[in-house]
Amino acid sequence: MSKPVGPRRAAVMALMLASGFAGLGYQIVWTQQSALWLGHETAGVLAVVAAFFGGLATGALLLGRRIAVSPAPGRWYAGCELLIGSWSLVLAFGMAPIGRGLLQFIGAEPSPWWQWAVAFGGSFVLLLPATAAMGATLPAMERALAQHWRSGTAGISGTIAALYAGNTFGAVVGVLASAFWLVPAWGLARTALVCATLNLLCAVAALWLLRGRALAEPQATPQTAAPNARGLLPLLAATGFLGIGYEVLVVRVLSQVAENTVYTFALLLAVYLVGSAAGAAWYERRLSRRAGVARFGERLPALLALACLAGTASLWGAEALQAQALAWLGSGMPAALAAEAVLAAVAFGPPTLLMGALFSHLATQARAAGIGFGLALGVNTLGAAAAPLVFGLLLLPALGAKAALLGVAAGYLLLAWPLGRAHGIAVPAAIGAAALVLALAAPPLAFVHVPEGGRLLSYSEGAMAAVSVVEEADGTRRLRINNRQQEGSNAAWSADARQALLPLLLHPAPHKALFLGLGTGTTASAATLDPALQVEAVELLPEVIAATPWFNAPGQAATQRLHTVAADARRFVRASTAQYDLIVSDNFHPARSGSAALYTAEHFQAVRERLAAGGLFCQWLPLHQLDLPTLRSIVRAFATAFPEGGAVLATLSLETPVLGLVGHADGSRFDLAQVQARVAAARQWPRSPAALGLDDAYAVLGALVAGPQALQRLAADAPANTDDHPIVAYLAPRAAYAPAPPPRERLAALLAELSLAPQELVVADAAAAARLAAYWEARTRFLAAGRTVQPSADVRRMLAQVQQPLLEVLRTSADFRPAYDPLLQMAAALARVDAPAARELLNELARLQPARAEAGELLRRLP
Repeated sequence: MSKPVGPRRAAVMALMLASGFAGLGYQIVWTQQSALWLGHETAGVLAVVAAFFGGLATGALLLGRRIAVSPAPGRWYAGCELLIGSWSLVLAFGMAPIGRGLLQFIGAEPSPWWQWAVAFGGSFVLLLPATAAMGATLPAMERALAQHWRSGTAGISGTIAALYAGNTFGAVVGVLASAFWLVPAWGLARTALVCATLNLLCAVAALWLLRGRALAEPQATPQTAAPNARGLLPLLAATGFLGIGYEVLVVRVLSQVAENTVYTFALLLAVYLVGSAAGAAWYERRLSRRAGVARFGERLPALLALACLAGTASLWGAEALQAQALAWLGSGMPAALAAEAVLAAVAFGPPTLLMGALFSHLATQARAAGIGFGLALGVNTLGAAAAPLVFGLLLLPALGAKAALLGVAAGYLLLAWPLGRAHGIAVPAAIGAAALVLALAAPPLAFVHVPEGGRLLSYSEGAMAAVSVVEEADGTRRLRINNRQQEGSNAAWSADARQALLPLLLHPAPHKALFLGLGTGTTASAATLDPALQVEAVELLPEVIAATPWFNAPGQAATQRLHTVAADARRFVRASTAQYDLIVSDNFHPARSGSAALYTAEHFQAVRERLAAGGLFCQWLPLHQLDLPTLRSIVRAFATAFPEGGAVLATLSLETPVLGLVGHADGSRFDLAQVQARVAAARQWPRSPAALGLDDAYAVLGALVAGPQALQRLAADAPANTDDHPIVAYLAPRAAYAPAPPPRERLAALLAELSLAPQELVVADAAAAARLAAYWEARTRFLAAGRTVQPSADVRRMLAQVQQPLLEVLRTSADFRPAYDPLLQMAAALARVDAPAARELLNELARLQPARAEAGELLRRLP
């Protein structure tokens, strides 16, 4: 094919690469920044994507016409790059305050359509100067370079396809560099600054490269008569609509197999873009010069329908393919990411290759028929802008992923008829139609692991996630999101309930509580045991709210004092004007997409502003899903908002330890006498906290593990997790992908770094403070003893391991009931096989804890 005059081809392609790099870098940055005020509800997330595409379409449509008749399109290109870079600098300072205003306009509990309207409208207007200029860069460059290629269909296709391929390959590099390097290292604002610098350099370079050229429109001399020009525009819109629809649906299905981290979505997008760019490059180098290119192009939709069916079929085997890939690649984060890339390549590879070729062909045909490239690109992008709403918000929840994906394939088959009915598409179309019919009989694209003897109780495919409830053979029910993320079970009722009751008892008299995150509903429901408390719970997924009745405790009745809200917790906290005595935040998995925003310093500060006078906040953290570097960054963020705060352990579990960060709005300490009075009053509740081991003030305050000084030391050298530098989103996936030390080892390593003096967090007299310090020392010994225990059904074997360590714990603190209860239970079991040994153990228990009557009662029953 012909080449540009002079040694400029490489420079022009470098411009396209840099421009594409910046464009996708902005998309990542602006999407994350917008989610901070829009929330992570489907309406908000998809609205930003649609607004981004809508801005691109607007620029291509409106500016493309002026560029088409301009004698200096090179200056237009430079001006667009200058505007993109300049407006990104404006957004660096203006997005946060404007976002706060739009947040209040949306409200705390908007309808999905109102949120969509404000999110789309606000994002569209806010990003429009930059996105419109982005949409005009390709038409401007194509127009500027038209004189450097031969006229005719081959020359036109070379220009369009080469520019599109170069720009898209740049986008691939931008996605990967932003996700794996720039944002983790520098944060969002500095990443945007890098992109802005690239745009400004592109502007300067374009003025030099394209200087002094007054261009005339090249004559279109197509080798074959083009289809009706007016009919090409609907086809371009439909291909954009179906292409992005396919991407939205495949990403949702793979979210049930992949880890759903920021790296997952970056890889999926990169693979999609690589396929599109490769398709355009293939068309430019191999197809555009073929004599039969028109006829081949007319078969592309039918071939694309087949490719989409094949890609959809691969999704049924995604789990097996991932397992095989990991078997080949080994363990560790690089291997896990490579396995996710393999899944994406199989599902996206052939379809996106043909999508890139089809767009290049249609744009070429439109250009040859007298339709400007700006108009063709704009119409295609306009279709892409509609896809997230239609497929993500409407079709997916209504029809399910399988039916929606088959609808995409059917859509391409329908496009094949008007485009190529005269040129032999019968064979691929017939094959596609037959495959479509067969696929209708296939099972749904739902991934739910049901253990042997178990059953699926509930499955709901929502706009954001698939939520299932599975009952195991022993009656244990588990709540899963996307089959990967376990949100709790009825077997963990006591542990989940303690996450409500501990902070509830630490507050002297709460009247209104807010729970961020619902899970199985156990934690928020447990708070309603306090008859004086009104409870609100905010949950992102409506399907999770609908599943909570499966986890009601036996005999539990619905209460009017628990009000659930389907909303993004972060957005709700910022938009609400209510004040709460108690705010409890669930232990969100920090590696999952969007969760890290609930661990930023700005969010913790917003929570503090929602607390009433004397109010208490507790943020639970899943230590079994965290590594220590990630934990340190979260603690650093928490300490910026609650510098006088401390930490508690929800339970003494070594396998699923949960740490709570606690702080008062006024920085006050806990009063032991008030806590004792609160526990005494709680004995009158329908279910006493004593049943969960919270029977006195020492059991409640004994959960404390760190004061403000220890937390400051723990996080001293860690980067704080902030809105601009969401370090947790990029650190936490390491624990999800790579093998990590067992949770008990991580807990031991953490506790070794923590310390606590009673006066740091507790108001108590000297005697009470000494008893509390002894309780904490006993807890440390108890956990250390448990690390080496090997569970056994033989009571004598168990006692050989734990009897002396637990008695030593009781000698340290007679208040430490977690050591007393298991010894009492083992003594009862031992009495059936060795009464003298049981009597000896019970006598020791009665001596160490004379205030408790249980050991004496068992002694009286012994023969």
